[in-house]
Amino acid sequence: MKISVVVPVHNETDNVELLIEEIHRALGDGETYEMIFVDDGSTDDTGLKLQGAMQQYPTLRVLTHQRSCGQSRAVHTGVSAARYPWIATLDGDGQNDPADIPHLVAAWREQNDSQLWMLAGFRHKRNDTGWRKFSSKFANAVRQSILHDATPDTGCGLKLFLRDKFLALPYFDHIHRFLPALIRMAGGNVISVKVNHRPRNFGTSKYGTLDRALVGIVDLLGVVWLKKRHSLPIVSEIQRG
Repeated sequence: MKISVVVPVHNETDNVELLIEEIHRALGDGETYEMIFVDDGSTDDTGLKLQGAMQQYPTLRVLTHQRSCGQSRAVHTGVSAARYPWIATLDGDGQNDPADIPHLVAAWREQNDSQLWMLAGFRHKRNDTGWRKFSSKFANAVRQSILHDATPDTGCGLKLFLRDKFLALPYFDHIHRFLPALIRMAGGNVISVKVNHRPRNFGTSKYGTLDRALVGIVDLLGVVWLKKRHSLPIVSEIQRG
């Protein structure tokens, strides 16, 4: 499998070098891969650290946003620039474990399903505060009850999916939280795979609970609207007699 690993980062100067090394260690002796780090308007030394790492890792590519446009746009920028048909995404804070990428690849191969377009990481043991765990669990339950996406943890940044299927989806900010529902709407299959979740060692979270909840409600209503106005025809071509 040929994989482009896309990592959006914003002010993660203390995390990026270690994360690059971990991705290299996880994939360097196995799959054909590239790393694409998208610096989403960082105001610290993240960009300098990434430029320095490019000298050591020939598989590393760095894209930059002049100003911060958000996680979903950074992911979309990276996926658009990717050279390979499969995309693996990771959060830039180091809480996703790159060693889980080969596990997702192995799960895809075991399924032998041509319609399996996405494998979503499921953080079954969260290393977060009690409030963050509760709010995430509540949000996931509400989303599943409305969208029926059969995915227990859409907030996990670790995912493996087909590049062309992702780029065919309608884009909106915060789309990364609704990818399983949109992939299913487009006719693909999605499975969840248990993955590791690590504590954040450096930096601070870029999301607040209240602002994420308010934006999430608006986005959820938007996805419901998309689903109600989407149809998936079964097409056949009449052959000449």
